[in-house]
Amino acid sequence: MPEQPDLDPNGNPVGRPVPGWSRRPEPERITLTGRYVTLEPLSSAHYAELFAATCAPEDDGLWTYLSTERPTSLPALWMLLAARLESDPATYAILPHEGERAGTPAGVFSLHAINTADGSVELGSVLFGPALRRTRAATEAVHLMQSYCLDELGYRRFEWKCHSLNEPSRRAAVRFGFTYEGRFRNAKVVKGRNRDTDWFSITAEEWPAIRDAHERWLDPANFDAQGRQVAALGRSDR
Repeated sequence: MPEQPDLDPNGNPVGRPVPGWSRRPEPERITLTGRYVTLEPLSSAHYAELFAATCAPEDDGLWTYLSTERPTSLPALWMLLAARLESDPATYAILPHEGERAGTPAGVFSLHAINTADGSVELGSVLFGPALRRTRAATEAVHLMQSYCLDELGYRRFEWKCHSLNEPSRRAAVRFGFTYEGRFRNAKVVKGRNRDTDWFSITAEEWPAIRDAHERWLDPANFDAQGRQVAALGRSDR
């Protein structure tokens, strides 16, 4: 049975108390390291490797749902990422520890919509190069940022938003433990076309169980000698 809400002195239902709540810290530009990946604050030192990892002609599909077309030159990517850092300083290069791009940037993502007063933050502008997609490093990269925001900084809400037609991103959100919350219709005009935006979130109350599921999946014992998973990550109720 759903929990009954509290009532204020006028008999109106109100939200549950949040004892001891205070404004959360801003995320810092720090390095986060796991078993399979390292997240480094993005800098110009990463740009050339990111161009090689994400901007080949055959990488056009990686950019379909992003706000810009694939940069066709290093200076174009340089300008794009420099502008990203102006608007979203908490942007991180993703360096896998294994595979063909081990030790070099193979993707990038940012923290958006940072609301320190209410403890809400979004992981967005996610770009995984081909060498990073569907790897342990990609999963751990998201996990490290979730843990940093929800465990270390004490945020109450961690968001994922994507184009409603971006089915790989929608599946990834569910796999990472996010709950679908709804669709914002006519949310944006991107590249001259309409974008409906799907919203997903993880709350602080949900996070411990999701964190445990991630850690079980990331355990080396969950992979065979070829690095293939034994048990899949995902929740059937999402």
